[in-house]
Amino acid sequence: MKKVYGSAKEALEGVLFDGMLIASGGFGLCGIPELLIDGIVESGVKDLTVASNNAGIDGFGLGKLLATRQVRKMMSSYVGENAEFMRQYLSGELELEFNPQGTLAERMRAGGAGIPGFYTKTGVGTVIAEGKEHKDFDGQTYILERGIFADLSIVKAWKADETGNAVFRKTARNFNPPAAMCGKVCIMEVEEIVPTGSLDPDTIHLPGIYVHRLIQGEHEKRIEQRTTRPRPDGATRKRETA
Repeated sequence: MKKVYGSAKEALEGVLFDGMLIASGGFGLCGIPELLIDGIVESGVKDLTVASNNAGIDGFGLGKLLATRQVRKMMSSYVGENAEFMRQYLSGELELEFNPQGTLAERMRAGGAGIPGFYTKTGVGTVIAEGKEHKDFDGQTYILERGIFADLSIVKAWKADETGNAVFRKTARNFNPPAAMCGKVCIMEVEEIVPTGSLDPDTIHLPGIYVHRLIQGEHEKRIEQRTTRPRPDGATRKRETA
């Protein structure tokens, strides 16, 4: 089965449709599938529900899809540095389903494992628990969370072989593996595709069985927040949004 495609546009062909649920890997600007996001922007598909920890920043990453108003609903845990995300949510233009970070990751992982729901203590007694089933186990109250079964997963890896066995670099392991697992179709972009069999099996973070399509490309390495130590003259630390 052919998995390697020449571009994001080719890999996304025949997969996108209006109103679909997309699970996106990454955290902020770390490990985000920026080439595939650009391809979705160019496709013009609309009314999307996107499950992702956050939506990048204004004008980059998933922020591009917010700017073009292609997203109807976000399933996230963090609004972050994205002013447009905040504006659309507060104005009622964008639906937002808040999830604790660990719960969101587990919902994706559960979907990939075929688990329709699970109980967790996280969120009990807060607005997160409103409208959800409560159940007691050993004297403790838990709430029912549903697994996420996405129409499409878009993720980014550092390196993969031609069958899709993938290695994620450092913090990019946060949401990419569970996001990849929960999609009916998973498209992965990587910095480097290597020959099949060249990766040490013990270093593989995601088995290729989860990956249906694969592209290689150049990526822009932005820094979302830069923090520096105080200067000798006592000046305060500088924080920048890149």
